[in-house]
Amino acid sequence: MTPNSLYEQDFSLWLETTADLLRKKDFARLDLENLIEEIEAMGRSEKRELYNRLIVLLMHLLKWEYQPSHRSNSWLSTINEQRRQIIKLLADSPSLKNYLQENFPECYQIARKDASSETGLPIENFPEQFTFSKKIF
Repeated sequence: MTPNSLYEQDFSLWLETTADLLRKKDFARLDLENLIEEIEAMGRSEKRELYNRLIVLLMHLLKWEYQPSHRSNSWLSTINEQRRQIIKLLADSPSLKNYLQENFPECYQIARKDASSETGLPIENFPEQFTFSKKIF
């Protein structure tokens, strides 16, 4: 079975085989095309997770601030969990801090729209610019 067909037929076995070949430094037999693709996908996955968690955190902070009569333990739990997971992602991959800073304004605008949609409050009720302390993690 060729490395490429193994990748297509049994991904788990392909992973084990690839790890084994790397440990043995048997680079000639590596399925480089799929290995590169998988490594790049891992990076995209971490970025996507950070992006999505930041939106959820910001949306819940907005709801917490601008709809105090609806505050709940569930919202607080979501805020705390998103903070914990973002801190963990940044600790595991410090280079994601730059990605976070670059995408923060976009994430905030999405969170603002989502908060408006979830609360039924007009979007104008939520500040156009992030007004909380930047130290939200």
